[in-house]
Amino acid sequence: MTVATDAAPKIEFLTPIMGLNDHTRFELAPLDEEGVLFSLRSTEDPSLRLILADPMPFYPDYSPAIDPDMASALELSSEADGAVLAVVNPGSGLSDATINLMAPVVLNHRSHRAAQAVLSTSDLPLRAPLIPKA
Repeated sequence: MTVATDAAPKIEFLTPIMGLNDHTRFELAPLDEEGVLFSLRSTEDPSLRLILADPMPFYPDYSPAIDPDMASALELSSEADGAVLAVVNPGSGLSDATINLMAPVVLNHRSHRAAQAVLSTSDLPLRAPLIPKA
């Protein structure tokens, strides 16, 4: 899945991201020309910002199963409508940066609606190394 990177769309979450109880409106902006890293900044509190990443360049076999009810709520009628991004914890640098593969953000880039999918029945890690060790 890919995310259109031509503009910084306003994103509305169906429910707040875990730990961000009062925030559902964000702006998504690319951080690189390749469309791998993104800034997700709250429009309600601009000091609140998350870094998201397309997990595929880091984990090519990543294939989360998105709940059909969530896909329906986000109006994802085809894979082309959506994107899956993962929250990055930058740590103190690339060597200890992690990516949350257990709770990705699912985004309908046409409607600009999103939700965080918690894949609790999977064995995907909450804190996978951003740069997998060879």
